[in-house]
Amino acid sequence: MRYLLYRILLLLLTAWVALTFNFILPHMMPGNPAEVMVAKFQGRLEPQAIKALSIAFGVGVNESLFQQYLKYWGRILRGDFGTSLAYYPTPVRQVLGQAIPWTLGLCGTITILAFIFGSGLGIVSAWRRGSRLGDGLVPLALFLQSMPYFWFALLILYTFSFILRWFPLSGGYAIASVPGSARVLSILYHSLLPGITMLITALGGWVMTMRNNMISILAEDYITFAHAKGLSTREIIYHYAARNAILPSFTGFAMALGFVVGGAILTEMVFSYPGVGYTLLQAVISLDYPLMQACFLFITLAVLLANFLADLTYVLLDPRVRSERAGS
Repeated sequence: MRYLLYRILLLLLTAWVALTFNFILPHMMPGNPAEVMVAKFQGRLEPQAIKALSIAFGVGVNESLFQQYLKYWGRILRGDFGTSLAYYPTPVRQVLGQAIPWTLGLCGTITILAFIFGSGLGIVSAWRRGSRLGDGLVPLALFLQSMPYFWFALLILYTFSFILRWFPLSGGYAIASVPGSARVLSILYHSLLPGITMLITALGGWVMTMRNNMISILAEDYITFAHAKGLSTREIIYHYAARNAILPSFTGFAMALGFVVGGAILTEMVFSYPGVGYTLLQAVISLDYPLMQACFLFITLAVLLANFLADLTYVLLDPRVRSERAGS
């Protein structure tokens, strides 16, 4: 119970620090979003609108930074993130609500698949090291791990969309598709290339992580004892080695799920995929402070919550950690 209370207090403290920086950093950026808004309409707005827009977007107002900070927390607690500049006059909450399902659907699915397949290949590579398959997976995984995924995204987009024209160049679905099965198929069709890009570039890291964990576990005495007892190879791999080797990977997997909500910014930018990462990019380009703060807030809270849940789950899965916590 003391450990749980400690983790909750640490979570709240970390969240407060992160959200405070979330408030300060956008205000340190040069430029005035109201002036950007006027320039966007090429002088078609009245000059008096500059002051009104400045007040609406919270810049250039006659308030101290501390007063703005208090109002910032008040808006967060109410769930009011203001009006978006990049998608004016749409509320930030609505803009972010439209982007989140795209990111969770694509990045969440790919993260889970990459973890499952990568961990499985890592187990095979460690158990069959010395064979062609086991040793051949290592340089392949290292290549995939070190390959810049935005470069791979550009390459795959240029090849399969621009030259071969097998897939669309951008977007999340065809505008002409009607709601229903046609819309679902169109969404899957548009997500295939960015999904393949993310899956291939993420596999290498999971393969190498699981392989290294497995090799360390296979050198333990209880694995030798399991061999001496005459247990089957399958039982030793999955019930003894892989079960213990996957615990460190599980922590990384939980953190990866937390970062899912941030989207793959470069991949979404290359494919113009309407996720959170692409929305955040548009907010930065447009100096959209409210939208930037909402995106950072959502990403920060998701990562902190994922880290918190991963830590608690790790304690539940590993009896050794529970014993250490109880003794401390």
